[in-house]
Amino acid sequence: MTEKQTWSQRFESALHPAIARFNASINFDIELIEYDITGSQAHAKMLAHTGIISPEEGEKLVTGLEQIRQEYRQGQFQPGIDAEDVHFAVEKRLTEIVGDVGKKLHTARSRNDQVGTDTRLYLRDQIRQIQQQLRDFQTVLVDIAEKNIETLIPGYTHLQRAQPVSLAHHLLAYFQMAQRDWERLGDVYKRVNVSPLGCGALAGTTFPIDRHYTAGLLHFEGIYANSLDGVSDRDFAIEFLCAASLIMVHLSRLSEEVILWASEEFRFVTLKDSCATGSSIMPQKKNPDVPELVRGKTGRVFGHLQAMLVIMKGLPLAYNKDLQEDKEGLFDSVNTVKACLEAMTILLAEGLEFRTQRLAQAVTEDFANATDVADYLAARGVPFREAYNLVGQVVKTSIAAGKLLKDLTLDEWQKLHPAFDADIYEAISPRQVVAARNSYGGTGFTQVKQAVLAARTQIST
Repeated sequence: MTEKQTWSQRFESALHPAIARFNASINFDIELIEYDITGSQAHAKMLAHTGIISPEEGEKLVTGLEQIRQEYRQGQFQPGIDAEDVHFAVEKRLTEIVGDVGKKLHTARSRNDQVGTDTRLYLRDQIRQIQQQLRDFQTVLVDIAEKNIETLIPGYTHLQRAQPVSLAHHLLAYFQMAQRDWERLGDVYKRVNVSPLGCGALAGTTFPIDRHYTAGLLHFEGIYANSLDGVSDRDFAIEFLCAASLIMVHLSRLSEEVILWASEEFRFVTLKDSCATGSSIMPQKKNPDVPELVRGKTGRVFGHLQAMLVIMKGLPLAYNKDLQEDKEGLFDSVNTVKACLEAMTILLAEGLEFRTQRLAQAVTEDFANATDVADYLAARGVPFREAYNLVGQVVKTSIAAGKLLKDLTLDEWQKLHPAFDADIYEAISPRQVVAARNSYGGTGFTQVKQAVLAARTQIST
């Protein structure tokens, strides 16, 4: 027979065992236990501060809660399914420790505002941890970029060779994505860091509580102005999942490039043994499992965002049991993002090596310098569109002849247009093609050096 719950005096019998299991959340919301204890300690201090309970009772509650924290950390407190959720589990254990005064902890509080507080405390910590991981990721990107300012790599549009770029410039594009991720999380943090504690079940409380006092103890920047909104709001979780999804988009894009670069067709990078696996039947294989897993795990974070949106779209005010479903997806998204950031940071720092000779060869075997031929003519007074069409014809005839632009003789250039001179060869050399793009934010070496310095400054502030 299932034991009656805290609320079950209203009922004549206990829950059916299967329904009790279905209803319980202790198997996943145990993740919140230390945040629940921290929030409860603040609530107990507030009850004593406002005279709702005596100072001695408040001290007993705070001390008992701290004992539970230590018991949990030492593996001595491991509540089971009969606890239903982490809040009941802590309250029950507290009463065992301090006696009937433990039953006063829930005065002027509901599980609705309690779980909202716990979740915000949890997510607040996780955001700061992820932001630090983003900084670590960015640091590795800058470290590699600084060593490869003058290393060239083919740049692509439509996955077709477009123009050569500095490898550092390419990597710093991901630095900028990560910077937006870092800033976006900071913006989400502001709306996470608002206290619902004291909103009660939905309508506040008749007790003379001090919500600003608990918010201050818990380092919240503000409190919810509407109790209905306070207990039912999950915008902050949706915003976090949006930000998490974008982090995964960026990691997945980089993963796709690493997978391509490591292929025999590209051969731009070599995977080191520490971050690659082999095949069970093909001994020659070295598989890019890290970026493939990151690319694959991106979908689960997207899925959690979609699930949260679907949960919220039809909920009337205020709290509904549907909101119990907000946690598993949130916890999994946090863990997934953290694991993927760690793995990609290690992969970049220790798991791959750029094949600079292959890269140097790659930027000489195509027509990626065609735009520079058009620019060459335009700089000498030829209208750009006319130059563009002329160069298109040159590329067409060169392909037919099995030649690259660098293989044309000066006589052939001058037959195409008298504006061509001997300096055309320097103008279309890959290094000059890259160096010449010195507009702000471009791939020119001077610009990239400045971008590296700016990135260093950004991650140190």
